[in-house]
Amino acid sequence: MRFMIIVKASAATEAGRMPSTEQLAAMGAFNEQLVNAGVLLAGEGLHPSSKGVRIRYNGRERTVIDGPFAETKELVAGFWLLQLKSREEAVEWLKRAPMEDGAEIEIRQVFEAEDFGAELTPELREQEERLRAQASV
Repeated sequence: MRFMIIVKASAATEAGRMPSTEQLAAMGAFNEQLVNAGVLLAGEGLHPSSKGVRIRYNGRERTVIDGPFAETKELVAGFWLLQLKSREEAVEWLKRAPMEDGAEIEIRQVFEAEDFGAELTPELREQEERLRAQASV
């Protein structure tokens, strides 16, 4: 199972405050544990929402909205993508993450092809597998 670990934004991340050397070292050590365990698929931090945009879809209309965005608690500051056996394993890993006081993360399971049932026809499944293979090169 794949899990997306969403690191929620804070006033500090939205202000563009970079982590200290100590924080970077602690996060590097945690990421190294994930890599050594063979569970880390990806992980990155994100620039503040002031450097981002949103696109709102309404029929054929597309509206581009420049950041920053108001609700800091609803924003994402970074993520990990982990391959694990269970949600409980994800929780155990993330309890050890070197997060600052007040930080919040969200753990969400990523859909797999089998989750879509009969709606994912053999042709659509083949397309999905082909695209994943091409994207990983």
